[in-house]
Parts: sequence; C-alpha cells; structure tokens
Amino acid sequence: MGFLDAILGRSKPVRPDLDQLFALPSAAVTLEAAADFRPTGLGSVCFASVEGGAFSRIQEEAQGLLDGSVEFTQDAYGYTWLLARHAPDDVAGLVNDLHAVNTSLEEAGFGPQLLCSLIGFRDGRDRPLALVYLYKRGTFYPFAPQPGGGEKRDNPLELQARAMLGDDLTIEKDLARWFPVWGAPGL
Repeated sequence: MGFLDAILGRSKPVRPDLDQLFALPSAAVTLEAAADFRPTGLGSVCFASVEGGAFSRIQEEAQGLLDGSVEFTQDAYGYTWLLARHAPDDVAGLVNDLHAVNTSLEEAGFGPQLLCSLIGFRDGRDRPLALVYLYKRGTFYPFAPQPGGGEKRDNPLELQARAMLGDDLTIEKDLARWFPVWGAPGL
C-alpha cells in the first residue's frame, strides 16, 4: 500500500485464504458444545453465474470430484449455488469438498465470481444457523434466519454465535457485511 493510499484511506483488498475453511470442523465442535447447534451435513458455494463451455466443464468436474453428490441451483438474484451433502457428523469431509470446489473455480479463472461458502447447523429447537465464508474478505460470519419463513434474522443468535466462535474463526468485524443469504441451499 502506497503513501497516497494511506492518506486517502484506501486499503488493499484481502486476499482470499481458502485454507481458513479448514477451521470449520473445530467451530462446529464449539457450536455443539456451547449452544447445541449440530451440523446438518449440507454446505454450499455461491458464485456469480457464468456462461460458456469453460463453466460447463467446471460443473462436470465438480460432479465428478464430489461423486455426483452435488446439485446446482440458481437463486432469484441470478447467482448459482452448488449444494454438497455429507453425513451430519462428517464436517471435515464437507469442508474438503467445499474447499475443492472453491479451489477448482479459482484455478479455472472464476475467482472473481466466487461470493461465499456456507455450512448449515440446527439446534434442538430446529433453529437454523449458517457459518458463511466471504470469499473476497477472507472472513466468516453467522447468519441465522428466524424459523417459519419470511425474511427476518435472529440477530441475538448471530451475535451470540460471533462471541462463541471468536477463537475458532476469523469473524468479519463489519456487521454491514453480514449479508443475508435468504433461501440459500444448505441452510
């Protein structure tokens, strides 16, 4: 970062560190021990849709890489979601799959289209919670929609999860970047 950037308050963007995803299994243990949130075995990767043969090859590669246990959907905003499934107690396997998909997309030149990855949790009262990794920020945040539909968040639960996970994950400090991922596959 140059002198002029420092004076004008500009900063270099954070370089994504996909290896941070490997901290999710320990975060899952923390969530279960502290708040009875258990992994659902579902995780997803979100990216801006891309057309063309190269992207079709990436989809085929992801299908092969994940033994066909993956599905692609498109949301109302035009983003593509890849949903991966594992046994709920195989968080490490799920994280490996999400990491592999992110890495494949990045290496194929689709890094700028990557938005986020998430894994889902539920507690004994069936409240949903997702841990979301922001690709372009290199940070995580909890997202907790209120059960029963609608687009309302459980902000106290999100803040509670942030406090619990501060030692396990690099939590996004700017709450304005805790974007809602309504209807995300895996949630």
